[in-house]
Amino acid sequence: MIISNTPLTRLGLAAVAASVFLAGCATNSVTPQQKGAGTGAVIGAVAGQILGRDSKSTAIGAGLGALGGYIWSKNMEDKKRAMEQATAGTGTVVTQTPDNQLKLSIPNDISFDTGRAAIKPNLRPILDQFAQGLSQQTSMEVRIVGHTDSTGSDAINNPLSVNRAQSARDYLVSRGVSASRMAIDGRGSREPIADNATESGRARNRRIDIFLAERGQR
Repeated sequence: MIISNTPLTRLGLAAVAASVFLAGCATNSVTPQQKGAGTGAVIGAVAGQILGRDSKSTAIGAGLGALGGYIWSKNMEDKKRAMEQATAGTGTVVTQTPDNQLKLSIPNDISFDTGRAAIKPNLRPILDQFAQGLSQQTSMEVRIVGHTDSTGSDAINNPLSVNRAQSARDYLVSRGVSASRMAIDGRGSREPIADNATESGRARNRRIDIFLAERGQR
């Protein structure tokens, strides 16, 4: 049997290899870090087949794919467990996002008074634990997003959500985390996670979300 060496043929073969690899990930014991890097490598290999005509191009594509995006390393898993312990009983939700970020969703009742951007004392131990070790882990990035409920106008809520994110960033800076590694944003009332028609729902929507992400080795 003769198989042509056209770009479309090479792309088809690479796609078959990708499907075989991903099927293996679904049936074998693979860590999230290995699965993420491996999937990226396969996607990169497909790109290499499209862009090049030899195995060297495929290898380069695989390498680029493995380097992209976030990884879930032992450091990230350790940080998640530490934050779960530090926030136990506070209502803070600690999760691993689908793209391998660590997310802390911190409710307003322990973080900020209503209508204010000054950090409450109950939030400080959580931020202290979050900052621990980050000054030595330079591959990790932090993003802080402030949210409000729907009470009040956008003219009030939008800057308030930004100011709350900035207060959290400033506190982390005071604990040794470089400001250049942290991004902040405020979403006002635009991204509720509960019903703003109820008091309990509004309380859940008044929050800050803190994301920690680790880049793959470049």
